[in-house]
Amino acid sequence: MKIKLAKSEIIHFVGIGGIGMSGLALVMRRMGFKVQGSDISSNKNIERLKNDNIKVFLGHDKKNIHHATIIVISSAVKKNNIEVISAKKKNLPIYKRGDMLGHITSLTKNIVVVGSHGKTTTTSLIASILSSSNLDPTIINGGVLKSSNNSARLGKSNWSIVELDESDGSFLKVQPTYSIITNIDREHMDYYKSIDKLLNLFGEYVDRVPSFGKSFICNDDKNNLKLIKSIKVKNYLTYGVSKKSNFSINNIIQSKHYSLFDLLIKLPGKKSFSINKIKIPIIGLHNIRNATASIAVSISLGIPINKIKNGLKKYKGVQRRFNKIFEYRGASFFDDYAHHPTEIKEVLSGVKNAYSSEKIVCIFQPHRISRLNDLKSEFTKCFKQADEIILCPVFTAGENIKLNFKYESFAQEIINQSKVRLYLIKDKISLAKFVKQNIYGDKVVIGMGAGSISNWIKELPKIV
Repeated sequence: MKIKLAKSEIIHFVGIGGIGMSGLALVMRRMGFKVQGSDISSNKNIERLKNDNIKVFLGHDKKNIHHATIIVISSAVKKNNIEVISAKKKNLPIYKRGDMLGHITSLTKNIVVVGSHGKTTTTSLIASILSSSNLDPTIINGGVLKSSNNSARLGKSNWSIVELDESDGSFLKVQPTYSIITNIDREHMDYYKSIDKLLNLFGEYVDRVPSFGKSFICNDDKNNLKLIKSIKVKNYLTYGVSKKSNFSINNIIQSKHYSLFDLLIKLPGKKSFSINKIKIPIIGLHNIRNATASIAVSISLGIPINKIKNGLKKYKGVQRRFNKIFEYRGASFFDDYAHHPTEIKEVLSGVKNAYSSEKIVCIFQPHRISRLNDLKSEFTKCFKQADEIILCPVFTAGENIKLNFKYESFAQEIINQSKVRLYLIKDKISLAKFVKQNIYGDKVVIGMGAGSISNWIKELPKIV
């Protein structure tokens, strides 16, 4: 007799169209759970769910949860959501995505990736190594893997690779076997209020790693260094370009199509050894660090070095991570998710190293007024490696708050601090007109942001 988990339950996801929610729903559906959900409008994530025979309601309505027995909500769902209100009246159990993810991953051994930036790429690099080593892990990622055209997949092994979102503290709900901390930046201060509180929670997270597991922490990051100093039990290893790292990066070579580097590995109680000529089909020092994290955890799992190298070489990437979209009059157009000053700076630095002879044009759409208010100064200084900035209106992501300054003065401050030429545009039509009139020749044009800018870039060939 085959026993099914939660056979009588119908699990309803409110906000199922989000990348994290859709991935979790997909994995749970393939595990045998009865899953459905709702969202405001359709998108590619919802189309992927429908292809897996998951029922999705467009628009929120209390009728949607008529048969539901468990509710899962994303961090984007407001308290006054009609489905959430109705679920409370019916006394249905309501879980945040992080809670449900913790319940599901309690069934497996977990490699968990956390941090402010680089989580999605690091998660997918580990997935590429384990998959090419025939370990067949379950993957729950924060971006769409090009190898499977999905953000999640159910594997046959008892291993899971999970990207965790730290935006609301729910990353503490998942029990890691191995953990990776890429970096800690000033993000989500609307929730944490201070960087110290964020650091304290990361400290709690490291303490949760069992004695038979390990944390891997990038010691190139200043806040990670603060975290390391606070850790009492040294159940961690470090990685980065620092010579003090356990996994020390050196001999870096960057080109337009790949990065090449060596690793000097110094593990406690063992003789140092090197892995030379590691090749990854992505650019930028930030991605070399991400690859190093994936190598570190793979070595700890006992995966042979030749299989690690092969897995990295076969890496197919993640959508919205410096993906080439099209060419137009000699210029190459790329799409990237970078929406925080640190991410923008890292991407532009990588592009500058790889495309040294081309001019760099950044089409930037700020994401969330709260982020722009909090990090205005950092945003004005992060475009120094670009030649031109095309500044789009703010994508508010539903926030109903005011900008604390005039947008034109923000634009002028970018010009002053980053020493770039800047052009303000008002919508995708004016963007297309600007491109038609001004973009040609040896230029790398990068659309950046977490909002609608990705679609703007993809729709440009139809308009120009």
